[in-house]
Amino acid sequence: MAGLRLIVGLGNPGAEHLRTRHNAGFWFADALAAGEGVRYGHESKLHGDSCRVRIGGEPVWLFKPGTYMNKSGIAVASALHYWKIEPAECLIAHDDLDLPPGAARLKFDGGHGGQNGLRDIMAHLGHGRFHRLRLGIGHPGHRDQVTPWVLGRPSAPDEEAMLDAVARALNVLPLAVAGEFGEAMKRLHTAEPGPGSREPGQA
Repeated sequence: MAGLRLIVGLGNPGAEHLRTRHNAGFWFADALAAGEGVRYGHESKLHGDSCRVRIGGEPVWLFKPGTYMNKSGIAVASALHYWKIEPAECLIAHDDLDLPPGAARLKFDGGHGGQNGLRDIMAHLGHGRFHRLRLGIGHPGHRDQVTPWVLGRPSAPDEEAMLDAVARALNVLPLAVAGEFGEAMKRLHTAEPGPGSREPGQA
């Protein structure tokens, strides 16, 4: 399978959303840019912010949609088209209610799982054949509480766990960029916190 040429972090724009659970994808993208010592530039034609990084010696575009989460599709589709990148060469980093804070999982293809950013991206592309980095944020325990939960800031222990997951994902990123997804998945999933972690669906 081809490696990665585009990494997208999903989130909501604006300082008020910066440290919310829903912006876990932005956390990952920002940590990657900071680690590479690069800054984003705004791309109005792409509806977002981008920069160029080198990962394992390979050039990769890093992109954050400037649209709200549920309108991520137009920005991602525009970026893929502009840079002539296939969806299968793209990794989407996003928050995931079905994983506990501290969990990070790589996968390819599949449904959107109720994640509104993925839902809109799939609507624009017509499929889900792209890579995903699922960053766990836990679940509030009741469907009615999901919106305030994702738009709220995690507790200090949960935030620390989420940032640790981001760091572990960054460690295996060179493997994913090189197309060694199986090995990247193995190392990332093996490094997850142990049995003391909360199960999906528990607050």
